[in-house]
Amino acid sequence: MTKHILQNVDIVGDGLILLVASAAATNAIDGSGASHWPALCGMAMVAMFVWTLGARVLHHYNVWNGRGIAEDVALTIVLFTVTLAAMGALRWAVAPFACGTDFERFSFVAVPAILWLRSTTIWLRRRERPKENVLVLGSGPLGRHTGLEIRERRGRSVFGYLRFTDEVVHDRLPAEVLGVVSDLENIVRKHVVSEVYLASNHDSHRAEMQAAIGVLERFGIPFALPACGFRFGRARPEHERATAEGYVHYLYVRSKPVQQALKRAFDILASSLALALFSPLIVVVAVVIKVTSRGPLLFRQERVTLRGRSFHILKFRSMVAQAEQLRAELADFDDQGPLFKMPRDPRITAVGRFIRKYNIDELPQLVNVLRGEMSLVGPCPPTPSEVAKYEAWQRRRLSVRPGLTCVWRVGGRSEISFEEWMCVAMRYVDRWSLAQDFQLILQNVPAVFTGRGAS
Repeated sequence: MTKHILQNVDIVGDGLILLVASAAATNAIDGSGASHWPALCGMAMVAMFVWTLGARVLHHYNVWNGRGIAEDVALTIVLFTVTLAAMGALRWAVAPFACGTDFERFSFVAVPAILWLRSTTIWLRRRERPKENVLVLGSGPLGRHTGLEIRERRGRSVFGYLRFTDEVVHDRLPAEVLGVVSDLENIVRKHVVSEVYLASNHDSHRAEMQAAIGVLERFGIPFALPACGFRFGRARPEHERATAEGYVHYLYVRSKPVQQALKRAFDILASSLALALFSPLIVVVAVVIKVTSRGPLLFRQERVTLRGRSFHILKFRSMVAQAEQLRAELADFDDQGPLFKMPRDPRITAVGRFIRKYNIDELPQLVNVLRGEMSLVGPCPPTPSEVAKYEAWQRRRLSVRPGLTCVWRVGGRSEISFEEWMCVAMRYVDRWSLAQDFQLILQNVPAVFTGRGAS
C-alpha cells in the first residue's frame, strides 16, 4: 500500500510543480501580473507530455526500479533537461506571441521543487526495500534465526531453505524447505537467487558446505558464511560493517562498491548524452523502417540480466515481422550452439542488414542502459532459451550486468565460435575493471564503423 501512495505522490506532485512552473514562466513582467493563458496552456501541455513520456520510457515512477537516490536524481535531471529543451523549442517557435515571458522562472521554480520531491519520496520508500530472493542452507536453529533476521532487519525475502543431510525439518520454519543441500545446483538453475546464506557451524556439515561453495563459485552467486560459531548479545566486532549480521559476505566480481557506483554514473551520463547526440539519426532510421517494411518500429525481446532476472531489450526492428516464428524453421542452419547465429539470415531486411552491420539497430538500448537493465560495457544479454542450455560455469557470466559492447564485439563478433565467445566473456567477468571498460569503449569505435564481423 505504501509504495502505491508514494508513487501517486510522485506523479501528482510532479504534475503540479510543472503546472506552477509553467505559470511562472508565462507570467508577464510588465508589472500587471497578467498571464498569457494560451502560452501557459501550451507550455504546461508540452512540459507534462514530454515529462510523462520520458518517465514512462525510463520507468521513472516504477517504485521498485532498483535505483538508489543518486541514480534516480540523475535521471530526474536528464528528464528535466529534455523537458526544458522541448519548452525552449516551443518558446522559440512562438516568440512573437510570448513576448514578455520569463522562461528562466520555470527553471528556478521547477528544478529545486522536483528534486526535493523526488529525493524525499525516494528516501521514504527506501524503508521498504525491494525484495530479493535469498536462499538459506540449513534448517537448524542458526538457519531459522538467520531467516528471521533477514526478513526483519534486512527487508529481504527468504524464498526457501535447503537442509543438510542429517538435519530434521523444523515445523516452525517461516518458508518452504526446497530439498537438501545437494539440490543446490538445480535450485539456482531454476530460480533467481540474489544471495545464499550457509547457516551452519557443525563440523559434520563442512563437506556439504564446501561442495555448496564450489557450486556457487561456478554460478557466480554471492554467498555468506558465519563469521563465528557464537552469537553475541552486546559485544560488537571492531569492524562492525564487515560482519554486521554475524556473516561474512563474499562477492564473485572483484570490484569495490565505489567502482560499481562510478560505472553506473558513467552509464547514465554517457547514455543520456548519446541519446541527445544521435536523436536526428534515430528519427531518420525510424522513418525509413516504417516506410520500407511492415511491422512494429521497435523489436522487444525478453533477455536475461544480472543474477538471472529478465527484462525486455529494445532494438530497431531489422527483420521481417514474423522473424521469431521463422526461427524454429531455421534452427538446423544455426552454427553458433546455444547462441543462435546464422550467416546470411533470410529474415533480415535490406535496411536491417545495414543498421545491424553498423550497430545502428542497437541505439534504443541506450534506454535500457538508463533504466539500469544494461550497462555500456558488459557481456551481451542472452535470451532465456540460451541460458537454459548453459553449462554451470557459463552461467557465471550472469554475475555482471550485460552491456552494449564487449570483448566479443571488439574481437570479431560473429567471426568467433560460441566456445570462444563464452571464454572471452568469462575473462571479462573475472578481470573486470573500470580501465578495461574504457579501453573496450575506445576499441569499439573502429569495430562499429568498419562493421567487421557483423552478420
